[in-house]
Amino acid sequence: MADNGSGSPLRIPFDPLLSPNSDLWSQLPAGLAEVFRPGVPDLIEEIRTEINRAIPALAARGGVGKAVTGGIQQAVLRFLDRLADPAAAHDDRAELFRELALHDLRDGPILDVLQTAYRVGARVAWRRLAKVGEDAGVPTETLCVLAEAIFAYIDELSALSAEGHASARAAEIGAVERGRGHLLAAVLGPATSAKALARLAAAARWPLPAWVVAVALDPLDDPAELSTVDIQVLADLDGPRPCLVLAADDRHLLDRLTPGRRAAVGPAVPIGAAADSLRWARRTLALVLAGVLPAAPITCFDQHLSVLWLTQDPVLARDIADRALAPLARVEGRKRTALDETLLAWLRTRRGAAEIAQVLDVHPQTVRYRLRQLDRLFGDRLRDPDQRFDLEVALRVRAIGTIGATGAAGPSSAAGPAGSPACSPTR
Repeated sequence: MADNGSGSPLRIPFDPLLSPNSDLWSQLPAGLAEVFRPGVPDLIEEIRTEINRAIPALAARGGVGKAVTGGIQQAVLRFLDRLADPAAAHDDRAELFRELALHDLRDGPILDVLQTAYRVGARVAWRRLAKVGEDAGVPTETLCVLAEAIFAYIDELSALSAEGHASARAAEIGAVERGRGHLLAAVLGPATSAKALARLAAAARWPLPAWVVAVALDPLDDPAELSTVDIQVLADLDGPRPCLVLAADDRHLLDRLTPGRRAAVGPAVPIGAAADSLRWARRTLALVLAGVLPAAPITCFDQHLSVLWLTQDPVLARDIADRALAPLARVEGRKRTALDETLLAWLRTRRGAAEIAQVLDVHPQTVRYRLRQLDRLFGDRLRDPDQRFDLEVALRVRAIGTIGATGAAGPSSAAGPAGSPACSPTR
């Protein structure tokens, strides 16, 4: 049986459908077993032939096929043993039928095939045993009870195999999940060799992609809101900074994986640089949580590159802004805000007063008045391309709202569009 990691067998219990002490068995005469034993070899051969005819793929399975037909043989013998002595203990024998379903882990799906083989065996057994019983003069009432016992016994064997299959699958899933945890740590940790990653990926049953994206999840959201993680995704949902890693080509899965939970997607990178993608994803999420970027279920790094760049070093950005906009330091309050907006609109559009007035939704004469003020304050700087660049950077920093005179964080009015799961590739 599979192990649950504590040294004891992992088992999902199924109630026996027919216990050895059932009244059904007590209604059958113990001597009936000896009536049927002489014909057991022929019965087993007939069952094997019929199973191979009904399930041709089983014969081609080699060792698995032999294990199943061998199990059917044991099932016949143990049925007769129970018929002879219903009170005898048979717990050790039940293990055989649990273990038959474990072949699923090595040789492909087998549970459906196994249960079909049980049903075929039951039909053949009943047909032959009924004939032998009639020839031996067994009463019809007894044969009817025997038929019920055969099919109840087959139900019990099916339940035992289902138990073995479910328990093995549970153990397998646990091992795969642990393997995925190890793989995620290696992908996001210090440099890991390609050979080591391939070995860990094989153990985790995760196709190793050439390019990946990392996803940062809001740690304050309810973990229960996260959808069942897709097998194509590596996930850490229990740590203080939950995250996902998935193939760059699988970004379409994000909408389904993170319903109701805020997430930020990093850039697509070679798998060896997954930690860099996660760093940028976490930086993007931090700006969303701070109100710098607009709130959205999923925010994509590559849709907010300028904001990420401008906020990467707040001290440097503040210094650039203070130096470039020094002439405006003498202007206060709403006048300062109006001049900031007008200067930024002019730098962005390089149009006349009429066009800028449409952008700002003010009268053109108001724009002309502000432009004259700006010309008096900045002079030749407005005609120098390098100076204009510095001014636009400084104004965009101010517009983002993260770096003002006090360096306080605040909501952005120029952060760009809200993110979406369809992040454009960066490779």
